[in-house]
Amino acid sequence: MVFMGDRATLLETGRFVQRRARRAADDIIEAAEVVDAAVDTTTAESETDTETEARHRRAAENGDAASMSVLGALLLRRGDLDGAEPYLRGATAEGDRAAANNLGVLLHQRGYADEAAGWWRVAAVAGSAPAAHALGRHHRERGDEPAAEYWLRQSAEQGHALGAYALADLLEHRSDVGAERWLRAAAEQGHREAAYRLALALERRATETTRAPGRGAEPAAEAARTAGPGAAREGALGASAGAGAGSAAPPDGELAEAEQWFRQAAARGHRRAALHLGAILEKRGDLKEAGRWYLSSAKEGEAKAACALGFLLRDAGDEESAAVWWLRAAQDGDGNAANALGALHAARGEQQTAERWYRAAMDAGDVNGAYNLGLLCAAQDRNQQAEQWYRRAAYAGHREAANALAVLLLQAGDANGAEPWFSKAAEAGSVDAAFNLGILYAGRDDDRSALTWYERAAAAGHTEAALQVGIAGLRDGDEQSAERHLRCAAGGGSAEAAFRLATLLDARRPEPGPPALGAPREEKSECEEWYERAAQQGHRRAQVRVGMLAAARGDVAEAAHWYREAAEAGSRNGAFNLGLLLAREGSEREAALWWTRAARAGHGRAALRLALLAARRGELTEGRRWCARAVELGPAEVAERAARLSEALHQELTA
Repeated sequence: MVFMGDRATLLETGRFVQRRARRAADDIIEAAEVVDAAVDTTTAESETDTETEARHRRAAENGDAASMSVLGALLLRRGDLDGAEPYLRGATAEGDRAAANNLGVLLHQRGYADEAAGWWRVAAVAGSAPAAHALGRHHRERGDEPAAEYWLRQSAEQGHALGAYALADLLEHRSDVGAERWLRAAAEQGHREAAYRLALALERRATETTRAPGRGAEPAAEAARTAGPGAAREGALGASAGAGAGSAAPPDGELAEAEQWFRQAAARGHRRAALHLGAILEKRGDLKEAGRWYLSSAKEGEAKAACALGFLLRDAGDEESAAVWWLRAAQDGDGNAANALGALHAARGEQQTAERWYRAAMDAGDVNGAYNLGLLCAAQDRNQQAEQWYRRAAYAGHREAANALAVLLLQAGDANGAEPWFSKAAEAGSVDAAFNLGILYAGRDDDRSALTWYERAAAAGHTEAALQVGIAGLRDGDEQSAERHLRCAAGGGSAEAAFRLATLLDARRPEPGPPALGAPREEKSECEEWYERAAQQGHRRAQVRVGMLAAARGDVAEAAHWYREAAEAGSRNGAFNLGLLLAREGSEREAALWWTRAARAGHGRAALRLALLAARRGELTEGRRWCARAVELGPAEVAERAARLSEALHQELTA
C-alpha cells in the first residue's frame, strides 16, 4: 500500500531526478551543437525562433539530414522526446554524428542507458567529443574506470571542456597528479566548476608550502565564522579575516593565480567561488569588493556568504541589515548565523529570543549554540542549566566550553572535577584553560607543574601567563627569561608586568652622578617609560616611582601629579611623598592632611613627620600620640627616632 504522503514524495523525487537529468542533457546537447552541427543557420536577423524551426521542419520533411539533426536537437532541448526521436533517427541513419550523440541523450533520458551508450559509441568513433564525454561518464557510472578514462581522454584531447573536467575528476579521485592539467584545460575553456577546483588545488598547495617548518600560514579551508557572547569571530575561511584587521600584502605566485581562478569562477556565477573570493578580499582589507562578492553569492543561496555579509555589515555599523542577512542564512540552516542572531538579541537584553536562536544553531549542528546557551544561563546565575549546556558542548569537543565547565566546577568547590576538563580544554588548544591549570597547580603549591602550564599559555600569547612566567624567572634568578616574558606581558597590556619590567631595568641603571651646572635635562630612560605605562593604567606603585623620578629631574609639577594620583587611589607612599613635596613648597597645612592619611594607612614615617610638626607647634600631647603610632608602625630607624622624640616631649610636659 502507498499512502498519499508517500505518493507525493515519490512524485516529487521523480520530478527532481527528471529535472537533474534534463540539465545534464542540456549540457551535452548544447556542446553537440557547438562542436558537431554542420548546418548553415545563416538567416535574416528578423527571423523568429518559430520561423527557424518551421524552416528546418520543411527541410527535414524533404529529407535534409542536417535540418533533421538541428530540428531533433531543438525538440530534445524542449523536452519533446517523441517529436525529436524520428528526426534524430533519420539524421543518424544518414551518418550525422551530432544526431547520433543526441539520440543517445534521448534514449538515456528514457532509461535505455545501454542503447544510449551504443549510439554514443557510434558518434564518438566518428569524432564527436560530446559523445565521447557522455560515453566516458556512462562507463564510470558502471564502475568501468579504464573504459571511462579512455573515452573521457578522447573527449578532453579534442578540447571538450566537459570531457576535460570529467577526466580531471576521475584522475583526482585516484589521486593522480595529472588531474590538475585537465582541470586547467577545462577552466581555460570557461568551465566554472573546474576553475573553482583548480583554485582550491593551487591554494592548498601554496598554503601547504608556507606551512612548512619555520613559516606560519593558516590553511584556507572553508569554515564558518563563530559568533556569540564568548566566541571569537573568525573569517569565512579558516584564517582569521576580521574586518578592520588591516590590509594584508597582495598574494603572489600560486596564491595570486588561485585568486584569479576564484574570480573567473565567481564571475560565471559559481556561488562558492564568490564566497571564497569574498573571504580572500576581506582578509586583505578590501571590504567593499568583498561585500560585493558575498552579496553575489548570498543572492544565489549560499548561506555562508549571507552570514559573512552580515558580519561585514555589523562591523560597518549597520546592525539592522546584518540581522536581515543572518536571518536569511539561519533560515537556510546556517548555525553560525543563528549564533550571531542569538548574540545580537542577547546584547539587546532579549534573552528568550537569544535562547531560541542558540537552540536553532545547536539544532543545525553548530556546537557553539550549546556553548552560548551555557554562557547565557551563567550570566543569569542559572548555573545548573549552564553546567548542562557546557557539558553538552564539551562532550562534543568544544574546548572553550570545557574550560568554562571547569571554571564553573572550580567555583563550586569541585577542584578535582574541574581538573580533567581544564586538561582536556588545554590539550585541545585552549590558552585560557592552560593558564587556569597553572593557577590550579599553583594553589596546590606545585610550582613546577604550574610553571609548565603558564609557559604553554604564555607561548600562545596569554598576557597574564607571561607575567607569571616572568615572576618565576625573577624568583629563580633567570633575568633573561624574566625580561623576555615581562616584555611580552607588558606589551599585551599588563600594568603589573610593565612595573616589574621597569623595576628590573631600573636596578641595572648606574647611580646618577651629581648634577652639573648648565647640563641639559636627561631624557626619560626606558625603565621610566615602562613605569609611566604602568602608572597610566592605574598601577599605584608605578605612579609613586614615576613621581620620584620626576622629582629627581626637578619636575615638581609632574611629580606632584603622580603622587596625587597614587595617594587618591589609596597609596600611603604616594600620600607621604606628596606631603613631603607640598611641605618643601611651603604648603605645610595640606602636607599634614596627606601625612595624616598615610599614617592612618600604616605609614610610620608619616606618623613621625606629624609628631615633629605637632612638636614645633607646641602640641606636645598630640606629638606624643603620633610618636606612639610611629613606634608601633616602624621601621626600626623610625621607631627609634620616634621613641627619643616621645621621651623629649614627655620631659617637656613634666618639667
